[in-house]
Amino acid sequence: MGAIVCITLKGILRDRVFQGIMVLAVLLLLVPAASTLSMRQVTELSMTLSLSLISFILLLLSVFLGSTSIWKDLERRYSYSVLSLPISRTSYLLGRFFGVALFLVLISVILGGLSCVAISMASGLYPPDRPVIWSLFLLAVAYTTMKYILVVAIALLLSTVSTSFFLPIFGTICAFIAAGITQQVYEYVHSAAAATKVTPFLKSAVSAAYYVLPNLAGFDLKVNAIYGIAPNTAGAALTAAYFCAYTAILLACATLLFNRREMK
Repeated sequence: MGAIVCITLKGILRDRVFQGIMVLAVLLLLVPAASTLSMRQVTELSMTLSLSLISFILLLLSVFLGSTSIWKDLERRYSYSVLSLPISRTSYLLGRFFGVALFLVLISVILGGLSCVAISMASGLYPPDRPVIWSLFLLAVAYTTMKYILVVAIALLLSTVSTSFFLPIFGTICAFIAAGITQQVYEYVHSAAAATKVTPFLKSAVSAAYYVLPNLAGFDLKVNAIYGIAPNTAGAALTAAYFCAYTAILLACATLLFNRREMK
């Protein structure tokens, strides 16, 4: 599996899509200048822009890399050569996943470091009223990375049942959008305001979707980092455990489907 992880990392670094997306990282250099547009909250705006840009870049990378890694191998018949070697389909699939996940972690470290430099410059030019709590900023970056590793697992699951890249890419984007609002929709349909407006069938459907789809709302610690508010320790630990459990379930399903897939 280690060889598959290394090959995946090398393939990503040579990918033109990755190189194009990484050009967006240059925008981090503009954060100190852009944050001065705020007359009173320069540091807060620089943190908001940095975290938003990191999240956007990781979203693009997770969707495109997670959706196309298996499809490209099948399209180029690379997977047939690899699977003819003494390596199981499970090791091959997990190697692809951990290669992409490790790459997202490396990119997060680089972007997080550049963001710290940009925020330090902004806070140096206009000292904030409250000190920057770097541990909370790094925690927000870490939970953002976990969220997009989970998105990679979703894309990989869809790749195991698709013969083209359309279903993995657009299916992952739809799942990501739905996963970001399931908490709000669930709370609304079960609120007193919606008691007379929502039918019991719709409530049941929303509840089923709420428990089946991933809940990505808990991974957003942007407000905590910007305003220096410590997150609930139990809630953060529960979110980390949820990430491990849900990702493991997705990978188990992907492995099961990939092992049963016919290779022609």
